[in-house]
Amino acid sequence: MSEMEKQMRGEEFWNRDAEISEAKLRARQLCQKLNNTPVEDAEQIKVIVSELFAECGEELVMKPPFFCDFGYNIHLGKSVLINYNCVFLDAAPITLGDNCFIGPMTGMYTVNHPLDAERRNDGYVYGKPITLGKNVWLGGGCTILSGVTIGDNSVIGAGSVVTKDIPANVIAAGNPARVIREIPQE
Repeated sequence: MSEMEKQMRGEEFWNRDAEISEAKLRARQLCQKLNNTPVEDAEQIKVIVSELFAECGEELVMKPPFFCDFGYNIHLGKSVLINYNCVFLDAAPITLGDNCFIGPMTGMYTVNHPLDAERRNDGYVYGKPITLGKNVWLGGGCTILSGVTIGDNSVIGAGSVVTKDIPANVIAAGNPARVIREIPQE
């Protein structure tokens, strides 16, 4: 089984494999192209993003700079806003539902390193997916760690570090993020 196949199955894989390295180089090149595209060229930004991401719904608002590891593990619903200076380390899938607002300087990190120092130093990694439901708002400077799911309509306060799942219809904040209160549903 190839390292790419292991990655896609959510298994530990060798991050220095030639195929993996080539995929990461492709993503870096597309991110560089995206980040150097004039802001007024919204059409070109859409073209680059659709080439970079696995799925990109209509009405995406992308505010470069943006950085990711692979791109092919990023799935966006419609009407998503990704604000300035976001980093998505997508060793595993990152899925954003419709109408998600991602604040500036937000990091989503699916990648993990083995606890065993020898394997870690040899370049092995693994990823766990990150999933945001519909209508999720992440304030600026949030960190979302691997394996986290955030439920529909929830709001994460600026600067929060989300280490565990957050249910739907709540406001959560802090380090680690915890539920502060429910959001009343109309």
